[in-house]
Amino acid sequence: MKKPTGYEEARVFGDYKPLPSDGYVCVIKQVREQYSRNGNPMIVVALDIAEGDYKGYFEKAYKADTRTEKKWGCNVYQLVEDKDGNCTSGFKTFITSVEKSNPGFVPVWGDMFCSCFKGKLVGGLFGREQYQKNDGSLGWSTKCVNFRSAETIRNGEFTIPEDKLAESQSTYVPATPNPNNGYEEVTDEELPF
Repeated sequence: MKKPTGYEEARVFGDYKPLPSDGYVCVIKQVREQYSRNGNPMIVVALDIAEGDYKGYFEKAYKADTRTEKKWGCNVYQLVEDKDGNCTSGFKTFITSVEKSNPGFVPVWGDMFCSCFKGKLVGGLFGREQYQKNDGSLGWSTKCVNFRSAETIRNGEFTIPEDKLAESQSTYVPATPNPNNGYEEVTDEELPF
């Protein structure tokens, strides 16, 4: 038998350690502005785990991903305005959580808004979400579903989110599961931002 292409890089089952549902102190890797499918303004917040046993979880997973089209494993999509053009509670919660997690931090409105968050801490509540795999079976991914202050997470003053079950398999759009995670250092130049 001829050795298959990509044999050395292929993941061995059992190497992937899923992120448990919990609260984590996170570092903001990037914030960018974009529009939702419906044309509503939103931000996309790329996070990594900043403290504890899972520190650097998404960076390690990104580095270990051997796919050509790899993606960062933790992006939170947050609408900025509701249908009436008013600030959403989720957006205000994100800003307030970052302010409380970084004493003296004040958001810079305008052109520097997105860049002012890079490297700042924020608390994230991560919960499991069921998704439909390409073969039709169901799997689980762990996603940041809400923000809190880093201190709230450190003090354990939160409730772990309940599992979110897939809706009807015929109408549910599957989430992208987290890539595998090997553990080697990665430089800033190798990250997608």
